[in-house]
Amino acid sequence: MTGAARGRPSIFPTLVYADAKAAITQLTEAFGFTETSVYEREDGAVLHAELSYGNGTVMLGSQGTGGVFAEAMRGAGPAGIHVVVDDVDAHHQRAVAHGAHILMPPTDQDYGARDYLAQDVEGNVWSFGTYAPEPGA
Repeated sequence: MTGAARGRPSIFPTLVYADAKAAITQLTEAFGFTETSVYEREDGAVLHAELSYGNGTVMLGSQGTGGVFAEAMRGAGPAGIHVVVDDVDAHHQRAVAHGAHILMPPTDQDYGARDYLAQDVEGNVWSFGTYAPEPGA
């Protein structure tokens, strides 16, 4: 039985940042994520962080922290991530108020969704909108 079958998402995007602390600040302040956990090394590098929005979670950390995953992700990015939000316009206003780089303002799409695009502090593209894909059976 998958996590989603138990009411928990099965997919968790994972990103690495040169400045993970700046990314955490932007994701929480501008985009409304909630900091769930942050584990740091003594030097302040973020080894692992989890930020939640609705029933989803994104994991992130600092580049160059060692290990197989960090090595495989060296030089990775940017990535694109879609987040379902109830009120696209209010979410967009919050992002703008916190200085987020907006790539596309709230737009009604031909397939019935409304969304906008923003870029985070290290170039990852975040889509915030009403479209919610149906998980496979």
